[in-house]
This record gives sequence, C-alpha cells and structure tokens, in this order.
Amino acid sequence: MQFHRAAVPVLIALAVAASTLLGCGSKTTATSTPEKKTLLRVGLIPNIAPEEQKTKYEPLRLYLEQELGRPVELFVASNYTGVVQAMVSGKLDLAYFGGLTYAQALQQVDVEPIVTEIDAETGTEKYFSLIIAGKDSGVSSLGELAGRSFAFGDPSSTSGSLYPRKMLSEAGYDWEQDFAPIKQVVYSGGHDATARAVENGSVAAGGIEGRVLARLEKDGKIDASRIKVIDKRLVQGYPWCVAASMDEELKEGIRKAFLDIDDPALLDLLRARRYVSVDADDYAELRADAERLGLLNPAK
Repeated sequence: MQFHRAAVPVLIALAVAASTLLGCGSKTTATSTPEKKTLLRVGLIPNIAPEEQKTKYEPLRLYLEQELGRPVELFVASNYTGVVQAMVSGKLDLAYFGGLTYAQALQQVDVEPIVTEIDAETGTEKYFSLIIAGKDSGVSSLGELAGRSFAFGDPSSTSGSLYPRKMLSEAGYDWEQDFAPIKQVVYSGGHDATARAVENGSVAAGGIEGRVLARLEKDGKIDASRIKVIDKRLVQGYPWCVAASMDEELKEGIRKAFLDIDDPALLDLLRARRYVSVDADDYAELRADAERLGLLNPAK
C-alpha cells in the first residue's frame, strides 16, 4: 500500500494528538484522589435528653474527625437499649456504654471496651452511683424506705438501676419481689427525670449518677437544698467500646485519640480528667452483679 506524500503530515499530526490524549489519561489516573475513608458511626447512651446530648457532644465528633481523618456521625437513641441494639445490629462502630449496657451488649455481640475516663471527682476510673431522697420525705436511710416510693432511671442504667438495686439488695430488700416492702417502684427513664421526681416529692427516693446530679445542680436545674444523699457506691467508669472484629489499626487509632485528649473544655464536656485503657476484666464484678440481679439479656 502506498501513501500519498501529502497525507504524511496529516498522519503525523493525528499520531501526536493520540499520544497527547493517552498521556493525559495516564496522568489523570496517576493523580486521582485517594479513596475516601469510611464513616465512623458513634453511639451514645442518653444520660440527658437525646437531642440535647447529641448537640452537646458535637465538639467530640469534630475532634474524632480531625484525629482519625474520617467523617464521624453521632447517634443518640431514645433509651439505653436502643444503643445496645444499634451496636448488635452492626449500625455502630464505636459506642459509649455504661457498664451495664456493655454487659448487655456482650451477651449478644462480641464487643470490646478500650478506654474509660478518669473521673474528675474521684481521680480514679470509678464514679459514684447515689441513692437520693427528698429533704422533706422523712427518709434518711435505706432502712426507712419501707412503704415509700422509689424511682430508678432507665432499666439499663448502671448508676440509675443496677447499683441502686445492689444497694437496696444489700440493705435487705428483696429484688426478686420488686424490692418488697417498698410501696411503689417506678422507672423515670433518665437521671434528670429521677432528680426532678425526688425534688418535687413525686417519689420519696431514687437512684442517680452522682456526676449528673452535680451537673444539674451546677446548671440550676435542680435545687440542691431539696435533695439529700442517703447511700452511694463506686462504679467502674463508662467504657468506650468497639466491635471486636474492628480493624486493629482503626481500633488503636481510636484508643490513641482518647488517650491524647488534652483540651480542658473537651475533657470537661466528657466529665474526665483524662482517659486510660481498659479491658473486659475491669468489668467482671459489674457483670456478675448484673447477672445476680437479673439485668442481663438472655444469652445468645
């Protein structure tokens, strides 16, 4: 086959154009943006009204996004069980549980506690669960609760349900018969609701987390002069938990992010002096109490 001399420049021009186009394509591939990191879904048990808590924890969401280099989404259920079920169904990657909700989740899915806070009040990994009574209730000790009403918080709350049950049980009340002879046992749904019920005399006494009560009093939402503490116990701190199957690099990245928090405002929000590592053994006694008091979910 013979080419006409006049066609040669045209063929050269076409070849150069094709080479340029192919080169551009290669360059685009080489400099393509890296794959976007997956969303980290973080669940919180509702210590206060869920929407209020989600808003308050926005600084934590922003901090984790910055430290982990990936988008973070917060989830606060309407009750404690909702956070457990979200973790069990695989809708969460990281969850802030109470000790009891961790124990309940562990009955259904393999989760791992990785860090907890050093409490600002006690200076340890433990914080206080309180039983409080109204100033004018006539109740000054657990022994005086016979014939009176009592409020737990959420049934799955560690300091609002499990430990108040433990205190009542140790005081001789029969938990298998609804703490007979207590006149009426109610569930307020949350620590703030329990505090208000005791303050206004709707119930004679109730179980509550000490840190939440202190915050309510500090914010002027509860009149401290109308409430008295009649018993208290130390509780192992809230664990941040991940699915045991989580990639080890991400798991350690999350742990490090908490251990490295040094912003006083963020630590105050999280009610912590700092964070320390924990594991399942740190919650063994709590799990045993939960089983004894009938607060664990049925085994898988």
